[in-house]
Amino acid sequence: MTAAASIQRQDVERIVRQVLESQMSGKSSSSNGSAPDGKPNPLVVNISARHIHLTEEHVEILFGAGATLTPMKDLYQDGYYAAEETLSVIGPRRRVLNNVRILGPCRPDSQVELAFTDGISLGIDLPVRISGDIQGTAGCILMGPKGVVELKQGVIRAMRHVHMGPEDLAYYGVKDKDMMQLRVESPGCTTVLEDVAVRAGKGIKLEVHLDTDEGNCINLDAASKVELLKVEPCACHSH
Repeated sequence: MTAAASIQRQDVERIVRQVLESQMSGKSSSSNGSAPDGKPNPLVVNISARHIHLTEEHVEILFGAGATLTPMKDLYQDGYYAAEETLSVIGPRRRVLNNVRILGPCRPDSQVELAFTDGISLGIDLPVRISGDIQGTAGCILMGPKGVVELKQGVIRAMRHVHMGPEDLAYYGVKDKDMMQLRVESPGCTTVLEDVAVRAGKGIKLEVHLDTDEGNCINLDAASKVELLKVEPCACHSH
């Protein structure tokens, strides 16, 4: 009886160890991706909702002399955060989007990033641009509790993109500004998104950014698998 109990206890301990090992190995995965064998980092895909970047000068105009942004929530990338402060964005037809979140830290140029449907609401034809590329884009009016700023340019729809550090660039065999594809498996909406721009940098986590319209269209919240694909040159030959 003692021997049987000892064997049974060993079996239970073995099963428990297997379960614990399985749970520990899964800790590196996120809700939108994981790091399989050989991949240096887990792939995370996040929806980047409408938001605003401000210069320090514009922060003071909009929120008062000496004002600074108040971090509310850290973003996935280290050093970046959603601020407590929000603004109203006013389009050319006096249509308004209220409570648009500011992201910090401050930047050299103020910029508003919206989704396609936001542009329709405001009456702005949004160009698709990499963040920071604002030359020749539409402007808007930003209204805060202490002041108003009229942006002559800087309202864009951010091109879908993937942030990559050196390890990820090497793993996928791509470089800054290359274009990739993102395959998303979700119920009834499995999709391959093309034109995912690579944005390289040191100290950067592997992360894809989609806007709200794109995330909703592919049912990202219910996705079971996401995969980055390198765009290979056509293997066909012209005759």
